[in-house]
Amino acid sequence: MKVAISVPDSIFDAAERLAKLRHMRRSQLFAVALQEYLSRHGSEAITAKLNEVYAETDSAVEKPLAEAQLASIEHEAW
Repeated sequence: MKVAISVPDSIFDAAERLAKLRHMRRSQLFAVALQEYLSRHGSEAITAKLNEVYAETDSAVEKPLAEAQLASIEHEAW
């Protein structure tokens, strides 16, 4: 897909140099850079959504279940 974007001249120039250094098209460099950014920051959206859900819902474990969980590991060797 073609997309028109605006970037500061300094970023454009640096990207142009790096693309030439890496023997890749400039559009490929921008695609790789965006994919890397999304990989690093995509989980932030998931965390934010989970925080939103758990802010509205009681996520505490019921006492009988908590006691059963504790009892199940009391005899485990750590």
